[in-house]
Order: sequence, then structure tokens, then C-alpha cells
Amino acid sequence: MMTPSLNRLYVMTDPLNGSCFCKGVRYQVDCLDMPISHCHCDSCRKVHAAAFVATAGVMREHFRWTQGEALLASFESSPGKLRHFCSRCGSHLMAERGHQPHVIVRVATLDDDPAVRPTAHIWTSHAVPWLAYEGVEQWDEWKN
Repeated sequence: MMTPSLNRLYVMTDPLNGSCFCKGVRYQVDCLDMPISHCHCDSCRKVHAAAFVATAGVMREHFRWTQGEALLASFESSPGKLRHFCSRCGSHLMAERGHQPHVIVRVATLDDDPAVRPTAHIWTSHAVPWLAYEGVEQWDEWKN
């Protein structure tokens, strides 16, 4: 497991803002305390309906809800792990284990560019075989 960065490589000069799809729930982080990783675990794949999800650890004191806490819903996806999402639009925003000093932010819900890039793919033992890039067409927008 990655430990929080002590040298603060991920400190931002301004807080980063994040929100759900409907903008009913909003949050801020002062910095990303851990590198961005792409998680391929079965739980993340199912919860996000995606092949993997970009995550980053943020120390609890660097994370705050700024709007819509009453719209938050949660479920325990594995023993001790709570996943928090907007009850109106379903966006999964953050996960946490109560005994850990950090929360796990879903980087795709940030409204601001964190100005750092992913450093790892994790839980690749769960990676799906149909995820491929080589030889697959790419389009800037939906192909008409």
C-alpha cells in the first residue's frame, strides 16, 4: 500500500474543487497526498461501470464537503470500506476506511486539473481482457 507523501510533491497552490454529475454535491481538497493510480479491482469496475477508475489518497484534514452533504448516500462495499455517492445522480465521489488517515478521491470527479498524472495501475490481477488500445480506432468525439 502507498503511504502518504511526506515531501508534499502533490501540494497545490489553490484547493481543487470536485463535484458530482448533477453538481448537487461538491467538495474541495487542499492537495493530493498520494499519487494518482488506476484501480482495476472488481469492486471499482462494478461501482463505476468502467474498466478501471483513477483514484488518489487525500489526508482527511485536506478533504471537505462544501455543498450537498444531505444528498450523500453510502454503502459498505467490503468490510470497513464505505463508498460515498450522490443519491440524486449516482456519482461515486469518495471512499474511506474509518481506521485510515486518508480518504480515496475519485479523480474523475475533480472539476480542476490536479496537474499531476497517474503513476501506477493497481489490482491488475482483476483487469478485464477486453480492455485494449492497440489497433482500436480512436475518435476525438462520437463517430457519426
